[in-house]
Amino acid sequence: MTAADWWSIEILDAEHAETSAAAWRDAYAQTLAESLVTNGAASWEWFEHSWGVVLEVAFAEERDWLLWKALPGTRAALDAVPDALTGLLIHRGHGGSSGTYVPRAPRVSPTADRVAVPEPG
Repeated sequence: MTAADWWSIEILDAEHAETSAAAWRDAYAQTLAESLVTNGAASWEWFEHSWGVVLEVAFAEERDWLLWKALPGTRAALDAVPDALTGLLIHRGHGGSSGTYVPRAPRVSPTADRVAVPEPG
């Protein structure tokens, strides 16, 4: 058996939308789950974030993922996200958040005056 390919569908909340990403998930989760089961998904899981929701899906073959994504029910669900223009991200791999943004501390640039020069002996 080969390792499963993971795919992520990220649905973002939108200020101008009438529904939230969580409400979208509540409306379409069962339909999507049924189609995942009947079309050979190895695994799937929902994640809720402060900015929206993520559906992570695993299929054994990329072909199976493409077939599932092309199903009319899947297309209808994805077309119904709260912000169809900028609120839907689909990509390979695990999705979601890598944690809280923490900027890196600035580095001291290497310059000649920062290096200790050995004393002549």
